[in-house]
Amino acid sequence: MLKAVIRQVGPCTLTMAKRQPYEALVRAIAHQQVHGRAAEAILGRFLALCDAPVFPAPEAVLAQTPEAMRGCGFSANKVLAIRDIAEKAAGGVVPTRAAARRLTDDALIERLVPLRGVGRWTVEMLLIFTLGRADILPVDDFGVREGYRVAAGLDEQPKPRAFAAIGEAWAPYRTTAAWYFWRAADLHKEGRFRLPKAI
Repeated sequence: MLKAVIRQVGPCTLTMAKRQPYEALVRAIAHQQVHGRAAEAILGRFLALCDAPVFPAPEAVLAQTPEAMRGCGFSANKVLAIRDIAEKAAGGVVPTRAAARRLTDDALIERLVPLRGVGRWTVEMLLIFTLGRADILPVDDFGVREGYRVAAGLDEQPKPRAFAAIGEAWAPYRTTAAWYFWRAADLHKEGRFRLPKAI
């Protein structure tokens, strides 16, 4: 079934942004429950506030008042989350990109999930799109499970635990499988997905 999706979608074009984990987490918080363009506008005002030519260091973020950050468009909860991430980055809890390379996927998840506003899904997106980890299957992601549902010709999505068990077959390349199911979901939404003849 996955082979049929690969044939339909074509080569995997998954890329990663070479950012520090701290920056990736702050950007993820900014994008939560907000349209992408609105989030980028808020981030633009935030960068201007910090007067940083590149993404501001944790110390530069902590130097801003919560009121000034709210003025950029962040909600009160997002301000608290971003400040917590900055504090943990300054204290070494959020590892640098180089340090993250030495940690396993599970170790990074365990280390980062306690941060305010950061859940397992957020860390999994960091692992995929910032650190380029090859074997991540975000079972809580609606799009990935929807892509699988469409490709398998099911009436309902599998539950996360059941999907995790199904996904064992794609190890150690579960990130690539996830990417293809995201694309299958996109094609289905556009009315362009062809159900494989043999499931």
